[in-house]
Amino acid sequence: MKRVAIVVLSAAILVGFSIAYGAYKKVYQTNVSLNEEQIELYLPTHSSYDDLLSIIDTSSWLIDHSSFQWVASIKNLKNHIHPGRYIITDGLSNNDLVNLLRSGNQTPVNITFQRFFYLSDLAGHLSYRLEPDSISFASYFTSDSVIASTGLARQTAISLYLPNTYEFYWNTSPQQFVLRMQREYESFWNEERRLKAEKAGLSEIEVSILASIVESETKNIDEMPSVAGLYLNRLKKGMKLQSDPTVKFALGDPTKQRIYTNDLKVNSPYNTYLNEGLPPGPILMPSIQSIESVLNAKDHNYIYMCAKPDYSGYHNFAKTYNQHLSNRKKYQRFLRKEGIR
Repeated sequence: MKRVAIVVLSAAILVGFSIAYGAYKKVYQTNVSLNEEQIELYLPTHSSYDDLLSIIDTSSWLIDHSSFQWVASIKNLKNHIHPGRYIITDGLSNNDLVNLLRSGNQTPVNITFQRFFYLSDLAGHLSYRLEPDSISFASYFTSDSVIASTGLARQTAISLYLPNTYEFYWNTSPQQFVLRMQREYESFWNEERRLKAEKAGLSEIEVSILASIVESETKNIDEMPSVAGLYLNRLKKGMKLQSDPTVKFALGDPTKQRIYTNDLKVNSPYNTYLNEGLPPGPILMPSIQSIESVLNAKDHNYIYMCAKPDYSGYHNFAKTYNQHLSNRKKYQRFLRKEGIR
């Protein structure tokens, strides 16, 4: 009887060990096999546990689907579904994978944007990197109630969005995006920058409007403070800004290559050849560099500028109209020589 008992006990131990080892393998053995270091798993907003299983079932990287569901059931993943973007790495066990999804520890997306002319352009750009589509972003950005909540107007709303690189979760909503932009805007406009704007005789919005013109006039960051100083000189003297980029914006073609005499007659509040002072809003989304160039504009006596007769993107500055005419003739000769019309 003792021998039988020992045999039975040994068999039971072996069976128990075998079951425990099998369970251990289901939980901790590698169950993710990739041909690369990592992949992205996107779980849309309002997804259910069944939706998650459907996404995983169609994947080719999960080795054993039944063992995953077994571990997911034990760890109650069904009641801990968190939509988002998750980075799945090679060699994960079921335990690792379930813990990742259960925790909601999604990986942020880096969003970089700059130099957009319209909020619809920004909306389209965001839709490529975040879950909401471009229509959702655009309709929210341009909503009267949303614009009013930011303290801006329809013409100035674009100044809220400071071009930079930001981290967002993939499933960030348009509302969450705007709230984040408001926080960034308020943080940017600290006391030091407000005092500089006040010293220049400008409001925050007026700084952004002028910065958008400066950025449209030159792509060279080191020249921006000089261009900003020129336009500040014109404003102080009560002169029209006469900025070609504002005419392009008024024409509805901000990327237009060349302005002709008839273009300068376009009837628009954005046409600074016809209207004194600043236009009613930015003509593009001003960069931080262009805003800083206005706040730290160079002090000089120039009131005219003309593109240099080369492809450098820099300008010749002038204090008198005759000097400006001379610079303009040089540039026009250059254009004709290059066959640019």
